Amino acid sequence: MASKVMRRLDRTLRSVADKDVSICLVGESGSGKEVLARRIHALSPRRDAPFVPINCAAIPENLFESELFGHERGAFTGADELARGKVEAAARGTLFLDEITELPLAMQAKLLRFLESFRFTRVGGTKKIEADVRLVSATLRPLEQEVKRGTFRADLFYRVQGITLAIPPLRERRADIEPLVTELTRRFARQHRVSPPRLSRNAAAALREYAWPGNIRELRNVVEQLCLLSAGKRVGARDLPAALQGSPGADSAQPASEQVLAVRLDRPLDESIDAIIDAALALEHGNRARTARRLGIGVRTVQRRVGAR
Repeated sequence: MASKVMRRLDRTLRSVADKDVSICLVGESGSGKEVLARRIHALSPRRDAPFVPINCAAIPENLFESELFGHERGAFTGADELARGKVEAAARGTLFLDEITELPLAMQAKLLRFLESFRFTRVGGTKKIEADVRLVSATLRPLEQEVKRGTFRADLFYRVQGITLAIPPLRERRADIEPLVTELTRRFARQHRVSPPRLSRNAAAALREYAWPGNIRELRNVVEQLCLLSAGKRVGARDLPAALQGSPGADSAQPASEQVLAVRLDRPLDESIDAIIDAALALEHGNRARTARRLGIGVRTVQRRVGAR
């Protein structure tokens, strides 16, 4: 990466990747936490064993235990055969818990029990199974805040924090945008077998100046869209998605960040939050999981706010 902050983060990451300690990655949605988790795994002595990711926000609460620890045949209705869980699949490798703050409190206790002994029992079973895993977790908000709010166990916090690495949002490392665009353009042009688009100065400036609320995930989507719709063509600022046409490098009067600020200030906070969630739901065609990822919040938060109206 070109930015000083990411070069510094990479040096820190390299210094801890080969140490068998838990690592917690803190950063906004789409900032690249899973990419860094995979890099930690690739630089560790466990690199030849599995890397197993789990999105804690995407698993229904009643299925958490089975998803993590597996279940025996007949453990519950529909359990027609033995199923090994993610923990067992990650044995000798890395278990990546994304959005770990979405773990229900009951499951937090069971995860803590496993991390204290690295032994577990499948749902419906009695046999203790050992699984030597390295835990890497990710969260949108510092775990200390969740402990104070009472939504995250303090004893589990001390188990998973180990080394905490903060990942800055893309808007705070603008020097990385151009090399990321170059790399993503090359990747998507090759993947879709098209000629890469050519960015005008205004288009490149708009990409640099945009706030990127969705971070690298949003940048990736924009670049892929350009590769598909403008293959081999020169891309001007007006050819960019509408949201980017509000950034200073494009021909538009009001930056996207100001538009968001207006939404937040012209009504009570609760109404603004509902309006933002409704707008994101519309963009994601009602899909609550994608809405949560777009906004950088847990899917249960979206479900709770929508269900309360």
